[in-house]
Amino acid sequence: MNCACYDDSMAEREELDQFDRKILALLQIDARLTNNDLSERVNLSPSQCSRRRQRLEESGFIRGYRAVLDRDLLGFPLVNIISVTLATHNRDNARRFAELLARLPEVQEAHALTGEMDYIVKVVTPDLKSLSDFVNGVLLPHEAVQHVKTAIVLETLKETGSLPLAER
Repeated sequence: MNCACYDDSMAEREELDQFDRKILALLQIDARLTNNDLSERVNLSPSQCSRRRQRLEESGFIRGYRAVLDRDLLGFPLVNIISVTLATHNRDNARRFAELLARLPEVQEAHALTGEMDYIVKVVTPDLKSLSDFVNGVLLPHEAVQHVKTAIVLETLKETGSLPLAER
C-alpha cells in the first residue's frame, strides 16, 4: 500500500516494528541524523532507513523537525502557567479563545481541561512587566475570558517533547 495515501486515523492503526520504533526514538534525540547514521544504529541499510523514515513522515508519525532553542539565552527567562476560565461555555467562545491563543507567539502550549478551569496555558515572557501586559492587556480584556490565574515557574525539573517509545 502506498503510504502517501494514509490519513491521521490510518497512522494510528499502522503497526510499527522494532526498527521503526528505534528510528523514531533516535530521531527524537537528534533529528539531524542522516540515513547512514540511522543505518549504523538500527542495523539496516541506508536505503531501508530512508524508505522507513519517508513512510513514517508520510503516515504522520513524524510531524516535522525543529531546533530546540535556549529561551534564557534568547531573552525569555520567565515561564508562566496560566489557568483560564471562559466567560460562557459554548463553541463560539471556545473558538474565539483558541483563535486568540493561536495568534500569540508567547504561548508555548495550551490545553483544554476538565475540572475547575477550562484551559491551562504555558507562556514565556522576558520579564514580569511583559507578563503583566500579557495577562492584563491581552487575556483579561478578551470577551471569551472570565477568570485568569497565573503562576510563575520557579524551576523546571523536567522538560521534554520526547515520547516514551522504549517502554512499548
